[in-house]
Amino acid sequence: MSGSEQLCISLLRQCKTLKQLTQIHAYASKTGLLHHPFIAGKLILISSLSLSNSLHYSLRLFTQIPSPDLFIHNTLIRALSQSQSPHHALLAYSQLRPRFPSPPDSFSFAFALKAAANCRSFYAGIQLHCQLISHGFDDHLFVRTTLISMYAECGCGDYARRAFDEMSQPNVVAWNAVVTSCFRCGDVKGAERLFGRMPFRNSTSWNVMLAGYMKAGEVEGAKRVFGDMDGKDSVSWSTMIVGFAHNGSFDEAFSCFREMRSVGGRANEVSLTGVLSACAQAGAFEFGKILHGYLEKAGQVLIVSVGNALLDTYSRCGKVDMARLVFDQMMFKNTVSWTSMIAGFAMHGFAEEAIQMFCEMEESGMVPDDITFISILYACSHAGLVEQGSYFFHKMQDTHAIEPSLEHYGCMVDLYGRAGLLGEAYDFVVQMPIEPNEIIWRTLLGACSIHGEVNLAVRVKERLSELDPKNSGDHVLLSNIYAASGKWKDAAAIRKSMIDQNIKKSPAWSMIEVDKIMYGFAVGEVINGVTQEAYDKLAEIMSRIRVEGGYTPEIASVLHDIEEEEKEHAVTMHSEKLAVAFGISRLNQGIAIRVVKNLRVCRDCHTVMKLISKVYSREIILRDRNRFHLFKEGHCSCKDYW
Repeated sequence: MSGSEQLCISLLRQCKTLKQLTQIHAYASKTGLLHHPFIAGKLILISSLSLSNSLHYSLRLFTQIPSPDLFIHNTLIRALSQSQSPHHALLAYSQLRPRFPSPPDSFSFAFALKAAANCRSFYAGIQLHCQLISHGFDDHLFVRTTLISMYAECGCGDYARRAFDEMSQPNVVAWNAVVTSCFRCGDVKGAERLFGRMPFRNSTSWNVMLAGYMKAGEVEGAKRVFGDMDGKDSVSWSTMIVGFAHNGSFDEAFSCFREMRSVGGRANEVSLTGVLSACAQAGAFEFGKILHGYLEKAGQVLIVSVGNALLDTYSRCGKVDMARLVFDQMMFKNTVSWTSMIAGFAMHGFAEEAIQMFCEMEESGMVPDDITFISILYACSHAGLVEQGSYFFHKMQDTHAIEPSLEHYGCMVDLYGRAGLLGEAYDFVVQMPIEPNEIIWRTLLGACSIHGEVNLAVRVKERLSELDPKNSGDHVLLSNIYAASGKWKDAAAIRKSMIDQNIKKSPAWSMIEVDKIMYGFAVGEVINGVTQEAYDKLAEIMSRIRVEGGYTPEIASVLHDIEEEEKEHAVTMHSEKLAVAFGISRLNQGIAIRVVKNLRVCRDCHTVMKLISKVYSREIILRDRNRFHLFKEGHCSCKDYW
């Protein structure tokens, strides 16, 4: 081996950046080393797989290699299959195959099948299946296992099972693949049967079952399998924690994390982001603070994804100041970090701060992505900044060449709708260059509800009935619009049609954290010690704010044709009022009351929260479906615009 070859190989082993790679590439070109198969292959391997955002460079580099061998061809197909555009791998495979220096090998087919799986291209997968048979790889263990996964990703469970059944001696990897295919295709029972038949299992086998159950929402099944496991690894614990959070079992996510720590398990990036996600969704501020202390002590707050999750947790727990502190202390920030901070300001109604953060992001050299623009448009929408929102919408396209998605169009409809510009909102929808989906129309229907626009609401609901006829929220919203306008017969007709079609309304619930325990409240639930305490305290609170705050129930919020006295009782019993009452009963005076609600807060509850914050001198942080409300001294951070 010559000195230039040794030097080039040594430099490639130390290469960490695209800039370094371009310098090595220039040296290899100058010294003629691009003809060297190993060096050329290493250049392609590093540029396509090891360095981020350098696939474009790898493609240009490939055209300069005089005689690329099969390894180089396979490496390029592999990289493209893992990219954001995996269909390019299939194009490369079909175009380059005639130029292969030798027939395709097992890796060629495995990487091409992976591309077909990522594209969900059943047609391409079938073609590859035929080709691999003709090349003698029909019984190749690695290729056959990838074939099973491809069919599963394409939603063809029967084909995946047939590919498995035709294997003469499947190993544990093949068994794991076919069990995974059952879960991917929604066949939970099939996965259970195959798992029971497995002649041997490894840790991956058990973890496949855990992940499959959790993704299918079968939490009890996952708990049963987890209990039967002898050796639980970090993947097992992480899968359970993330699964609990994903399925709304926040207390169990916290308990699982505690149990993992008690048995000596080390929290990894996945388990930490999972438990922080549970804190964020549940509004568990106290547990989040404990986790923050643990992260600081373990030095894991330096992991960018963990820092981002912690920042998001504080934002969603109503502590945007703490979120900003975490953001400022992060040594490394990515686009997600900046976007999360902008979103944090947005959900708290701090639109000016969100815009300032966006400007700082651009000044730092960080490029905003499509999610960043969703966050900044959200900020403008919830503060009534119509001109600024329109500016950012056009900036996204003109300056950053980001094509608007349905989410961006939805933000603009929401922006116009909240501001009462319903005509502009409707015109915007019908002039969209892409077909509006049910979410777009539902956003407009929500704006009609806010502003009591009956005629437009009826037209919008007709479109929704075509797209999503069984959605309970749409029926309830139109019924409420009718009721708010005094059209009780029309409202009753909507509710009767819901009964006839067996469409059930999603129940409202609220959650509050007290002494690191999450308590949930819903109207009409079975009375127990906790709920009775909340009802008793609420009765005292309502009496006091009537006397000291001049409270008069906003019975217009009760959208049923019932007597006035019944309306007063109905509006009093909303779940967020019960949660706040329980918080006042249990939490000391200096502790803020944090409540999470799954639906939009009504006007009466908003008024009551302002009065409670004034009469009881308590800070209340209420997160509803749309945003945060910080009630303090009789005022709300939303300035009554939500």
